[in-house]
Amino acid sequence: MTDSIQQAQTVLGIELGSTRIKAVLIDAGHRPIASGEYDWENRMEKGVWTYHLEDVWEGLRTCYGRLAENFRALSGQTLTRPGAIGISAMMHGYLALGEDGALLTPFRTWRNTMTGPAARALTAEFAFNIPERWSIAHLYQSILGGEEHVPAIRYMTTLSGYVHWMLTGRRVLGVGDASGMFPIDSALRDFDAGMIARFDGLIAGRNYPWKLRDILPQVLTAGEEAGTLSPQGARLLDPSGGLCAGIPLCPPEGDAGTGMTATNSVLPLTGNVSAGTSVFAMAVLEKGLSQVYPEIDLVTTPAGDPVAMSHANNCTSDINAWVSLFGEAAALLGVSAEPGRLFSALFREALKGDADCGGLMTYGYLSGEGITGLEEGCPLFFRTPDSRFTLANFMRAQLLSALCALRIGMNILTDREGIRVKVLMGHGGFFKTPGVGQQLMADAMETPVSCLETAGEGGPWGIALLAAYLLRRREGESLGEYLETRVFSHIQGTLLEPSPESVRGFRTFLARYEQGLEAERVAAAAAHAEAQA
Repeated sequence: MTDSIQQAQTVLGIELGSTRIKAVLIDAGHRPIASGEYDWENRMEKGVWTYHLEDVWEGLRTCYGRLAENFRALSGQTLTRPGAIGISAMMHGYLALGEDGALLTPFRTWRNTMTGPAARALTAEFAFNIPERWSIAHLYQSILGGEEHVPAIRYMTTLSGYVHWMLTGRRVLGVGDASGMFPIDSALRDFDAGMIARFDGLIAGRNYPWKLRDILPQVLTAGEEAGTLSPQGARLLDPSGGLCAGIPLCPPEGDAGTGMTATNSVLPLTGNVSAGTSVFAMAVLEKGLSQVYPEIDLVTTPAGDPVAMSHANNCTSDINAWVSLFGEAAALLGVSAEPGRLFSALFREALKGDADCGGLMTYGYLSGEGITGLEEGCPLFFRTPDSRFTLANFMRAQLLSALCALRIGMNILTDREGIRVKVLMGHGGFFKTPGVGQQLMADAMETPVSCLETAGEGGPWGIALLAAYLLRRREGESLGEYLETRVFSHIQGTLLEPSPESVRGFRTFLARYEQGLEAERVAAAAAHAEAQA
């Protein structure tokens, strides 16, 4: 294949996820033709979940290098000039930078839950829910705590915004990612000016040398020009010098926005659910909610339309740990279980379990969980003497427990706001084993779940589609129209309906989950007290 590949028609998308950095190169038909990956993990350092910026750049160089090598093997060409580039990353968190562009404090990721006082105070001040993960909650908590770095802040952004800035020199951010920093006025597709003024009023007596607007990025919507790759940026991605400067970049986005894009869920009353390290479900709204709910985030699509999000911090991390443990057990018997095969076998076994998991209960809380009011996490499994303790029930409990906090949040949208989407589009690692995570999600959400044949491409493909929209959109063509008619019109998927028996079983399991939260609370408090002793 390959002399036929015209690089100017290709588009590069890179996403920095929680456990993996992945790059994908797509062709003129939006099909992936080359990819590269780099595995990484967050670290808990001095009570803070973080990634080192050195790891960011090592990961990006390695990831891009593997994609470029993949492309060379495919086409015989050196990748020098794709038509456009997009950068996305996990949303929220806190990157505070000084005059010289250096970090003033370690990167605080979305996983941190130390900002409760600030989040509650700002929610009351704005009459708008400010989750603990949001950048403004981290900033205000730093202010309340009198942290020394605050006066020196000259720029505050997200991980995608930081990488984009280093590659282009532009301090900009896509509106979807920006909506995880500070509330957005969807009519203007920009930060809410009234709330910015209220925040400045809150801190006026502290005499900082900045106003909030001064240190925030410029907000852009999908399709807007967001700068071009600088010579320095090209070398950051490709130290070999093969990648050329001057390539246009789309606005950097968060993983929620790329998930919406990758599942064609950007139009009103569409919805999607992303399940991986964390899990979140989103419904694009026709109008605002009737009141403020601490369990529901209000964010936006990459085009700036309002979205209600139920977000849970914990999903597959503890499942992964248990599967790894079972792999060790197999190895003791001389059985080498390839991880993908082991995951598939254990996930399929979950479908054989009792609908209510036989009385087993587990909480995969590696970190705190805002929806259930837990500031600290501690993975916990327990059962009663008469529980039906089988492998099938154990695995089913692990998978259903990963969806409980999400469902608690979604109940608010369905029961109190009357919001229902016809289908949830699923993507993420939870859905990798065909028919398992998809069926359990449909049962838990009591909504049909569709997984497209492209669901495994995920966020990197989503940001590549946003870069393609920048490159190829026609005059007046909205993002929703572009996706509907030019990307997804030929893509097939599978749809699974909720099973009535399994729906009843999940309701029973969820009731026990809520009753047992006090045990999780006590376990987490004890574990963290011991760690601090």
